Amino acid sequence: MTAKSAAAAARSTVYGYPRQGQGRELKKAIEGYWKGRVDADALRTTAAELRRTNWRHLTDAGIHEVPTGDFSYYDHVLDTSVMVGAIPARHRAAVELDALDGYFAMARGTQDVAPLEMTKWFDTNYHYLVPELGPGTAFTADSTKQVSELKEALTLGLTARPVLVGPITYLLLAKPAPGVAADFEPLTLLDRLLPVYAEVLADLRAAGAEWVQLDEPALVQDRTPAELNAAMRAYRDLGGLTDRPQILVASYFDRLGEALHVLAKAPVEGLALDFTEAAAANLDDLAAAGGLPGKRLVAGVVNGRNVWVNDLTKSLATLGTLLGLAERVDVAVSCSLLHVPLDAAAERDIEPQILRWLAFARQKTAEIVTLAKGLAQGTDTIAAELAANRADLASRAGSALTSDPAVRARAAAVTDADARRSRPYDERTAAQRAHLGLPPLPTTTIGSFPQTAELRTARADLRARRIDVARYEERIRAEIQEVISFQEETGLDVLVHGEPERNDMVQYFAEQLTGYLATQHGWVQSYGTRYVRPPILAGDIFRPEPMTVRWTTYAQSLTGRPVKGMLTGPVTMLAWSFVRDDQPLGDTARQVALALRDEVNDLEAAGTSVIQVDEPALRETLPLRAADRAAYLAWATEAFRLTTAGVRPETQVHTHMCYAEFGDIVQAIDDLDADVISLEAARSHMQVARELAEHGYPREAGPGVYDIHSPRVPSADEAAALLRKGLEAIPAERLWVNPDCGLKTRGWPETRASLENLVAAARTVRAELAGS
Repeated sequence: MTAKSAAAAARSTVYGYPRQGQGRELKKAIEGYWKGRVDADALRTTAAELRRTNWRHLTDAGIHEVPTGDFSYYDHVLDTSVMVGAIPARHRAAVELDALDGYFAMARGTQDVAPLEMTKWFDTNYHYLVPELGPGTAFTADSTKQVSELKEALTLGLTARPVLVGPITYLLLAKPAPGVAADFEPLTLLDRLLPVYAEVLADLRAAGAEWVQLDEPALVQDRTPAELNAAMRAYRDLGGLTDRPQILVASYFDRLGEALHVLAKAPVEGLALDFTEAAAANLDDLAAAGGLPGKRLVAGVVNGRNVWVNDLTKSLATLGTLLGLAERVDVAVSCSLLHVPLDAAAERDIEPQILRWLAFARQKTAEIVTLAKGLAQGTDTIAAELAANRADLASRAGSALTSDPAVRARAAAVTDADARRSRPYDERTAAQRAHLGLPPLPTTTIGSFPQTAELRTARADLRARRIDVARYEERIRAEIQEVISFQEETGLDVLVHGEPERNDMVQYFAEQLTGYLATQHGWVQSYGTRYVRPPILAGDIFRPEPMTVRWTTYAQSLTGRPVKGMLTGPVTMLAWSFVRDDQPLGDTARQVALALRDEVNDLEAAGTSVIQVDEPALRETLPLRAADRAAYLAWATEAFRLTTAGVRPETQVHTHMCYAEFGDIVQAIDDLDADVISLEAARSHMQVARELAEHGYPREAGPGVYDIHSPRVPSADEAAALLRKGLEAIPAERLWVNPDCGLKTRGWPETRASLENLVAAARTVRAELAGS
């Protein structure tokens, strides 16, 4: 096919779409089902209507080929485990009794059975459920979900493409099941898994699928020769099947690198590449591989992870370069639109001119359609759209919001000394222990306490002006009093104020810093039914006034025990926001760090002796390729130290991280120079404690003993057993006792019981240590 005919054939598609609905209908239906207010049929009806609505929006916008199978009640990796029959032994009885309840038991656990481990999906803030596999795993195909959703779309007369997690990525994301040797490699199960994928592909073809998309984002990471060989074998075997649809192998989040050559030679019909995160590298590698003769190339030229309008002229130039490198070039976003909000048009509180800088899922869909039209029919046919796009880009570039000379001058004046504590850790810890007087194995929580319906109602009433500020603050004071009183009665050693005034750990601060934009409807799925509204980092950042000092000092006035000041760290403020794309991330991080440094210093001046600066996103934001990591970690760790280094030696600095793989950033954790770190550890059975010990981590640590993302209440014996396992790696004088994460999403009954058991476990193990 010539470049001209390839352009004429250009079509538009997406890899996936937000699941929740405009009003988060899916969240409400699922949580209603959990509480017994919604039955299974009603839940399925809601889900089916949301899928139809999504497909209608896509086709009405002009998308030629819609995805199916990307919709999920909880997580698409968990859906894949169901599809291939990889049900953990402890959940099989529940799944056999009721498939839907068993599915949610795997995701959330029950009082008697622990859930699957949860961690971050590559370098995003989306969480997936980790498959548990072992030498005895027997895969069996169950294509019910994939086939039924495809048929729904075909019945509506749509051109549809089922989307599945590919076999290589699925196995590389998996972990050894409990009781299986830690060095077991799930990828050794590939030959056992491929026949199951072959059966699913055959079922989808029989149901009417012309194409199936197999997502292989794991191949954009550094891969060993053995892993690349496994990918070659997988797509040689799947491509060699006769009873299958055409196969599109999709990659995203980074450059495909060595795997591009493997997939280019595989007997599959199409390849999808990200031309936003790694445009130059993927272009160069594609040309070096000789292109994709006879194949379909789906070009991800619109960023599926950020919210800024696309530079249409630049994207058209990239698409033009790709013509002639493939039999057919189609236009897409760089990844699933799961990672952005649904519709910018729903925002009423953002200035109209600024709103034109933004593109959520529906606006990105329109951009894809425009680009496909321009590629197929010529730029004259989209002249008006190109002119409007240039005007929007120029408006943003010239806005006073994007540049504050005072902020930039302060950031430029930072020295290395500004990011260093005045005393080394050994001297600081002696001063802190004398100052705080804590017992061995001190107990604390991560920060937030349950956000009750009453609190959410009070915030809504304040926004709607049904109550005034005085009445709202009266409610917040009452909640803080209750939280402090409960912690004292329970026997916790270092208390928190519970954060009742905070809507979200990032949004709360973003709303008080200049340069950020807040949305009203910009919901994005974090995990399961947990949705967040990431703020938009649009301009230079500074802090006009203190943000947390008032409520922290009020809480401290209620107790003689130390109350932690709670802040969200600079890397997490970036990672859980939609960041600027017009300056290096390190520059933005430094601005945020300086704003937070002012807050830390004000907390200390107000008498706060323990200050926690959470950085759960430090590992999440780690570049997928090893070659890119050193530069990132340099500015990320500097930003944390810049935030915290101005305090006195006796002020104890904590940090917190959760739901990520920490083993490959232990040196960076050390480089933060925090006095105490708390980390998720309950679902991973104290793996992180062992990793810290292997590194020789010299500071205090609290590997969590209570999994707060499950409704189950751990017994005191269970928590004590985890503590003993933690003591095998971390000496008692440096071990803290805490939950995995904040308690915002939990209810008060389970929170009370769990924390009482946590304190009881700490007392039991303290007594054991004293008697040994």
